[in-house]
Amino acid sequence: MAGRIPAAFIDDLLARTDIVELIRRRLPLRRVGKNYQTRCPFHEEKTPSFIVNPEKQFFHCFGCGAHGSAIGFLMDYEQRDFREAVEELAQIAGLEVPSTQPRGPDHRPLYELMARAARLFQEQLRQHSRAQAYLRERGVAESQIEFFGLGYAPPRWDFLLQRLGSDDQHRRRLIACGLVVEQGERCYDRFRNRLLFPIRDRRGRCLGFGGRLLGEGQPKYLNSPETPLFHKRRMLYGWYEAQRKGAKRLILVEGYLDVIALDQFGISGAVASLGTALSSQQLQALRTQAQEIIFCFDGDQAGRSAAKKALETALPQATGDPPLSFLFLPEGEDPDSLVRKEGKAAFEKRLEQALPLSDYFFQSLEEGLDLRILEGRAQLVQRAKPRIEQVPAGIFQDLLWERLRERTGIALDRLRDSRPQKSGPPSPPRPKRATPVRLLVALILQNPELARVAQSLGSDWRDLKQPGIDLLQELLDFAADRPNLTAGALLEHYRNHPHYPYLVRLADPQFLEHIPESGLAAELQEQFARLNQAAQTEKTREALRQSIALRNP
Repeated sequence: MAGRIPAAFIDDLLARTDIVELIRRRLPLRRVGKNYQTRCPFHEEKTPSFIVNPEKQFFHCFGCGAHGSAIGFLMDYEQRDFREAVEELAQIAGLEVPSTQPRGPDHRPLYELMARAARLFQEQLRQHSRAQAYLRERGVAESQIEFFGLGYAPPRWDFLLQRLGSDDQHRRRLIACGLVVEQGERCYDRFRNRLLFPIRDRRGRCLGFGGRLLGEGQPKYLNSPETPLFHKRRMLYGWYEAQRKGAKRLILVEGYLDVIALDQFGISGAVASLGTALSSQQLQALRTQAQEIIFCFDGDQAGRSAAKKALETALPQATGDPPLSFLFLPEGEDPDSLVRKEGKAAFEKRLEQALPLSDYFFQSLEEGLDLRILEGRAQLVQRAKPRIEQVPAGIFQDLLWERLRERTGIALDRLRDSRPQKSGPPSPPRPKRATPVRLLVALILQNPELARVAQSLGSDWRDLKQPGIDLLQELLDFAADRPNLTAGALLEHYRNHPHYPYLVRLADPQFLEHIPESGLAAELQEQFARLNQAAQTEKTREALRQSIALRNP
């Protein structure tokens, strides 16, 4: 069921939520018939098999089987718990979540512990002159130290253990948050002698830290590990601060101090990945808020290599909205050094001159090719085609094909029609036995409006002792009382039910694909007729058994 939040509130919330618009802000959707389609964000695939159904208000992937409502999408896509997903949708809808106990794991103690640790580290920064001297040398203003919540972990193995690990329960939480390392029977602080950069979510909650070592040693930078709160490939440093400034243009840079320096010079909206190449999840997060995204890379070989990786990550999401651009800084410079050397106006001018993704796409592919000769143009086609095919079908992809035609002189229909045919992912196996009960559960799950029709189809079947009868009764009675219930909302009510995985399988559109939409009501009548007949047969047999028993006492 829907946990401790009232079912009526979940119904109202999902009725007010447009799942298409919710997902469109995170993934590029293309209309295909009654549904919207894109590549699945939950598994790697080349052919789109992820659909969003606006009528039933659910998403479904025919490749990996992912399925659910708007709440389920936020939980899976943004790694939120149930209540966090409900609160996000409620905020969008302008509703207040009823003040009830949260469902599922309660991470509030971990959030509170991270907040306490962040405050302790901030206090330590004010007490340690060495860390303060480093920030002065880097030109970081006091206002930035406060705005970004910078801190310092002293060079001790047990600073947090002593301050926050008063008993075994608190030590377990420190370990769960990644603040303390457990090695055999020994525990010690993860961050020591490091300048700390709090990594915060969109609500401003500290989920983890990036730590810059002061002095000699390795690694120079150390991030929090994966924890129940912190998911590295989904997080961005500076994301919360950019939101506070209302930034609509987001600038992806490589370092924490790059983010701080640009903001200090009045260029808001800088964010950084956490020491790794840009992930598809991070880019998807950026696209939900930005009106423009600029990838800004250091002017060295490593920066250019990072740009090519970012391009590969961006192509499956490139629709032209928001526009994506690439900025390359002079050799030996990074945003921190360059903005301090040139100032805001000069750096803003560079941002304005950033290469659009389409230009950088062809520029990178044409490296080392001579397009004046046939061989060069043929190689360009070989390089470009598989990459253009990764771009979501639509206007932007069409324009890339047109640009390739202009660059090579090959007819557009030849370029597009000669693409190799790609087979989609194998369909998940359908349940072996489509019994009447399974078919009816699937029919009601996917078409809750049929519940009221079912009420007029007899009730003898309710006395059957077959597996699934109790679940069918519960599902039918629940849906019949809610005439405006969508398929997505109905399934959401059973998220915490013991049979939820079973229900998800029956909610798969492929389970009923052999039944035309016009024949759903007839199928419902036929299956209930079978159950009612089975119930009558069972009653007749029972009466016969009792009659025999009376004659043979």
